Amino acid sequence: MAAPAPRLSIRDLELAGRRVFVRTDFNCPIEDGRVADDTRIRGALPTLQLVLESGGSLVVASHLGRPKGEPEPRFSLRPVADRLAELLGRPVVLAPDCSSGETAALAAGLKPGEVLLLENLRFHAGEKKDDEAFARSLAALADEYVNDAFGTCHRAHASVHALPRLFERPAAGLLVEREIEALGRVLGEPERPFAAVLGGAKVSDKLPVIESLLPRVDLLLIGGAMAHSFLLADGQATGTSLVEPELVDTVKRLRADAESRGVRLLVPVDYVVAASKDDAEGGRTVAADGFGEADCGVDVGPATRAAYADALASCKTILWNGPMGVFETPPFDAGTRAVAGAVAAAEAFSVVGGGDSVAAINEMGLADRVSHVSTGGGAMLELIAGVELPGLAALAPAREA
Repeated sequence: MAAPAPRLSIRDLELAGRRVFVRTDFNCPIEDGRVADDTRIRGALPTLQLVLESGGSLVVASHLGRPKGEPEPRFSLRPVADRLAELLGRPVVLAPDCSSGETAALAAGLKPGEVLLLENLRFHAGEKKDDEAFARSLAALADEYVNDAFGTCHRAHASVHALPRLFERPAAGLLVEREIEALGRVLGEPERPFAAVLGGAKVSDKLPVIESLLPRVDLLLIGGAMAHSFLLADGQATGTSLVEPELVDTVKRLRADAESRGVRLLVPVDYVVAASKDDAEGGRTVAADGFGEADCGVDVGPATRAAYADALASCKTILWNGPMGVFETPPFDAGTRAVAGAVAAAEAFSVVGGGDSVAAINEMGLADRVSHVSTGGGAMLELIAGVELPGLAALAPAREA
């Protein structure tokens, strides 16, 4: 596992009088024809405003939802165009598609300070196929390429992989630049003690990440349903909880690896259990060895929350990905919220990624007390696991000082 290599920055491009293709991640929730949460749009504003203030024009592109390679009205970016216009304080023209003659004419006619938003990239089958012909049709729309969509960088899709290779100096946007810097600090030479907090449903989902982190961290804190497999490996009952019996030997190997490296591997000492993950009224706390046959683990217990908070308090670097319990069903979100509070309270360089972890930080108003909130949980995990991200690899190397 190595720190991601710095990439050429949008700051290094000559933007005045240029049409700049900016790949954004505007995959926002849409309700009743309006953007329900504009967090991702706001995240791209610094990059978009830099182009406009520098005298350039914008060709902005994004996907939305999972259309099957053809137009679906419910996945139109019209609501995004409307909200982006409000936030930028200037008109945003929504193109009819990505690659027609009409769209090409709209792009060619852009004047400095004007904004064209392409219709949903995934309305074209060539996007997910990383099709070079589709990429060339996009490249014809602009003079420069900028990727500001970190959350898509782990996918070899046309707009993030084939397309940037068609430009002489494909660059990272300000948001992607921040991601590279923050994750580079964690994966490079982190200040110690360095703790990683991992939650979620399955050990198998996080196995490459755990194996990559064990040589680097001082503490590894496990939560979520994946902790049940650690219980099972210890010979404990897990009731009806989600477990992966086939990974018992793998979990034992991970424990032995952590011990041999001097890494403190912490697992829950108590749990909140219920009849099912939807039984919001039936939760009760049991010790780690107290699962009944009908008990389903739904959250880490109060003693575990306190122990994890105490362990994190002295850390200087913290990486957190994944919920501690069934976050979407209060009160089974208490463990995740406790970890969010502990991460925010620590005097550490902290990076948080993943949907539920980020949601907890944002809902509790703690985002300004975390060093970096990652915009791409999947991309972040693959980077930590040592996988080269196609979207980053396609960008030009950073210019030497």
